[in-house]
Amino acid sequence: MPRARVLVVDDEEGMLEVCADTLARLPDATVETEQDSRRAAERIESGAYDLLITDIRMPGLDGIELLRRARQRDPGLAVLLITAYPSVETAVESLRLGASDYVTKPFVPSDLLSAVGRLLENKGLREENALLRRQADRGHDAEELIGACPAMLRVREAIDRAAQTDVDVLITGEAGTGKELVAREIHRQGRRGAGRFVSADCDAIPASQLDAEFFGREPSGDEGASSWTLGLIEFADGGTFFLSEVGQLPLSIQARLLRVLQERATRRGGGGEERLVDLRVICATTRDLDAEVRAGRFRADLYYAISAARIELPPLRERGEDLPLLVERFVDQYAREMHKGAPRVEADALATLARYAWPGNVRELQNVLRRALAMGCDESLTVDDLPEAIVAQAGEGSPEGEGGFFRFRRQRIEAFEREYLVGLMRTCQGDVPRAVREARIPRGTLYRLLKKHGLLPEDFRA
Repeated sequence: MPRARVLVVDDEEGMLEVCADTLARLPDATVETEQDSRRAAERIESGAYDLLITDIRMPGLDGIELLRRARQRDPGLAVLLITAYPSVETAVESLRLGASDYVTKPFVPSDLLSAVGRLLENKGLREENALLRRQADRGHDAEELIGACPAMLRVREAIDRAAQTDVDVLITGEAGTGKELVAREIHRQGRRGAGRFVSADCDAIPASQLDAEFFGREPSGDEGASSWTLGLIEFADGGTFFLSEVGQLPLSIQARLLRVLQERATRRGGGGEERLVDLRVICATTRDLDAEVRAGRFRADLYYAISAARIELPPLRERGEDLPLLVERFVDQYAREMHKGAPRVEADALATLARYAWPGNVRELQNVLRRALAMGCDESLTVDDLPEAIVAQAGEGSPEGEGGFFRFRRQRIEAFEREYLVGLMRTCQGDVPRAVREARIPRGTLYRLLKKHGLLPEDFRA
C-alpha cells in the first residue's frame, strides 16, 4: 500500500513543528511542511498529495485561495483548514470550496491525529466508491430501457418530455420494474446531466436518521466543527435528488421536503441559515399514494408537488412481447461479465419464462438469468437450467393443464429425488457428512431435500 503524502502549510514555524511531530505517529504517511504559502501552491502544482493541512490567515496566499488552487489542481484532494480566527462566513466559504474539515486553534494533538487519520481513510473509501459508481453506472444505461410494447413506448415518450423540462417527477410501479433506471435516464437527458445523481432509499434509512441524511446537521454550541455534516439535498445541488419509496417518509420529513420543493432552499438540522439549492427532485414509490393521502399518512400538498409529471411503469407480466428482447439482452450482458460465450436460449426455456407471472418483475428476471448462466452449460440455456419454482408455476398456467408436460415432468423429478435420497441414506446408514460427500452437494441442500420428502437421517441408522 503506497504511503499517503501530507502537506502542512502555516506561516508559524512552531505550528509546523507541532503538526509534524504529531503526524509522525501515522504509520503510512509522509509529512512535508511549508512555511511559505506561494511555495506551497507551487509544490501542489508539481506533485500529488493526499491531504493538505493549511492555516487560513497567512501572508501571501491565504488558506482560502490555497484551497481554491489545490482543488482546481486535484478535485479529490482532502483539505483540513486550521485557524485561530473562526467565523461563520469563512467556514461556509471554505466548505463550499470543498474543504474536508475545519478546526480551530488551539487544538489537542490527539484530535488532529484523529481528524487526519479519518480524512485519509475517507479519501481511500471515496476512491473505491468512485470505482464502484463507475461500475454501477454501466448497469444504468439507456439500452436497458428496451421494449417494443405500447406501454414501454409511452414510458419512453414520457421520459423524453420530462427531460426537456425542470419539473419534479413521480414514478410509480411495482418493485423491480426499473423506476431508478427511468429516473437516471431523465437526469441523463436533461440539462442537469453533467451534475450529480444522488439517490436515497427512504425505506432503507432509519427514520431517526432521515433528517440528518437529507438536510445535514449544524454543530451545537458545545460541539466542534467536525460534527458538521452535509445533507444529500445540498450534495445534489446542480443535479438530481432521487427518492426511492417516498411513500415511506414520516410526516415530519414530508413537511421539510415540501419546503425544499416550494422554496428551493434547505436548512440544516440544528439551525443555521437557509441555503438555496438548484436541483430537480424525482420520487418513486410502489405504494398507492392516493390511498396514503386519504389515510392521512401522506401530505396531499406534497403529493401534488412531487407529481407535476407522473410516469407509471408497467409490470413485466404485461410486457409479453418484450420478454424475448430482455432475455437476449441480459444473457449477453451476464455472459460477458462471466467471461464466457452467450449460450443459445432454447425454445422450452423461453416458453417457460413467458408463462411465469414475474412478481419481482425485471429484477427477478435478471436474477434468474444470472443464476442460470452461472450454473448451466455454456452451449445452451434450457428449462433444466431454470429454478424449479419457476418451472412449476409456469407449468400450472400452461395450455396442457393438469396433465400437461410440465406437471408430469415435475412429478417425475420429485419421484427421482425421493428414490435417490432413500438409496443414498440407506447406503450411508444415515451418516449425513458421508452422504454429502457421496452426493457431492452442500449439506444445506441435502437437508432441504430430505425435509421436502419427509425423510429423517435417524430412520436410516443401524
